[in-house]
Amino acid sequence: MVWLVVGLGNPGPEYAATRHNVGQMVVENLAAGNEAGWTTHKSRTDVAAYKIGTLPHAESVIIAKSKSYMNESGGPIKALATFYKVDPSQIIVLHDELDIPFSTIRVKLAGGDNGHNGLKSLTSSFGTSNYYRVRMGIGRPIGQQDPADFVLKQFSVAEKKELPDFLLRGAEAVESIITKGLETTQQNFNN
Repeated sequence: MVWLVVGLGNPGPEYAATRHNVGQMVVENLAAGNEAGWTTHKSRTDVAAYKIGTLPHAESVIIAKSKSYMNESGGPIKALATFYKVDPSQIIVLHDELDIPFSTIRVKLAGGDNGHNGLKSLTSSFGTSNYYRVRMGIGRPIGQQDPADFVLKQFSVAEKKELPDFLLRGAEAVESIITKGLETTQQNFNN
């Protein structure tokens, strides 16, 4: 069985360390932790692959970052899923979530897009919302700051201190979905 793990974000160095790219930060963490090298795929994505578990029951994992902007990420990810013959029910999407406090993780299967343009694009391209989500809490802006501006800013100094642990827990949540299933993962991460 092949799993496709997608880190949502925007391409380019100006967005790399922003809150909106926390999903891509987690897949970069997964690649580094599993010594998986990135290559460019014809679907306008960067991909890396590794195995999880022990043979003969090891699972194949393809991790991906779209090279298109967040609101256009559905097309490239759909093309990648088609190439690897991965059903949406075997896709795990990591994304930023305004409605969850910073460094909080919530894992779920299916659901609405909650105004998230990356999820909107994926659901539209796949014709279903039946994929896993690892929702990485970034919190809401304080005061009058526009949420659209807030997500495109870098993490605060205090947040940056917690960021490595937050990204590691995001990677652990992904691997838990694959090896232990949704219910156990929710019990361990949705608290």
